[in-house]
Amino acid sequence: MLSYGSVAVALVQRRVTVVQASRPHDQSERYLDVYTFTPSGERTFLASDAPCARIDSNDLLAVFPDDDVCTIPHDILELPPKAYDEFSELSSRRGGKRFDATWAAWKAKFR
Repeated sequence: MLSYGSVAVALVQRRVTVVQASRPHDQSERYLDVYTFTPSGERTFLASDAPCARIDSNDLLAVFPDDDVCTIPHDILELPPKAYDEFSELSSRRGGKRFDATWAAWKAKFR
């Protein structure tokens, strides 16, 4: 599923985020250990304030081919234009008030 260093787009704390696998993961694993990145500019992402996360494998939205991503130094990723466009589309589709309203409604069901 994900090899060490694979880059993907995932939901982390209800936000669309670029993540990088911190170790190899296979299909049977329910949780993935990842490093998280926040947008820093056009196509560049910096390591977030809380760089390590464990996410549910169902929160993975897209996985980029390993040769698609350029790691500049250790804490910076640069996505190619096509991958950045995909991240932007997933962010706009998942983000916004509609997603927050859906989450609030779902959360209220279980109170």
